[in-house]
Amino acid sequence: MDMKKMAGDKAAEYVKDGMVLGLGTGSTAFHLVNAVGELVKNGMKLKAIPTSKATEAQACELGIPLLTIDEVEHIDLAIDGVDEIDPQFSAIKGGGGALYREKVVATLADEVIWIMDESKLVDQIGAFHLPVEIAQYGSKQAMKKMEEFGFHPVLRVKEGRTFVTDNGNFIADLHLGAGFDIEDVRQKLGTIVGVLEHGLFLNMCKRMVVGTKDGVKVIENPAK
Repeated sequence: MDMKKMAGDKAAEYVKDGMVLGLGTGSTAFHLVNAVGELVKNGMKLKAIPTSKATEAQACELGIPLLTIDEVEHIDLAIDGVDEIDPQFSAIKGGGGALYREKVVATLADEVIWIMDESKLVDQIGAFHLPVEIAQYGSKQAMKKMEEFGFHPVLRVKEGRTFVTDNGNFIADLHLGAGFDIEDVRQKLGTIVGVLEHGLFLNMCKRMVVGTKDGVKVIENPAK
């Protein structure tokens, strides 16, 4: 039983005809994009904004009509995965390296749904590293500042080379540990020159769709 697929398929039920849809990135969002491809194949009219080149390629292959971010004023619904989320709906995202585009899309959306398998539900976020997108120019100085703050940054490496995002930037993964002071980290990151965006997605979703061993669970956010 694929819990990620379960969550992706369920979330696709919230997609309606005529929507402008934000399509997430990552292993759970992959299943959602496939499900949206089916809706389009069956005649649903919608347009989508991908949050990464990988999602864009997948959507193109499935015949999902795409828009660029500059072509839209707003997005009706964004659906994306998370790396961790706590009961206050504070999430860490960016394990796939698409956090900047994901945040732009989620911020523009009238409604946000996070999809996941049950392993992503935690009491406190922080066991998963916090990704921070930083400019290549001055990256050493930005890393030094994060080190001084005690954030334990590690420059992300993939296949033996420094990982570069779709936007041409680096990612520093902060090893903060579960239960870190979210507000303190958020504020301090905002003071560092060269930090483009961080993977803290705080209280942004209207609901979570969670694939569990016992089926799909939908958890509504009372604050939304």
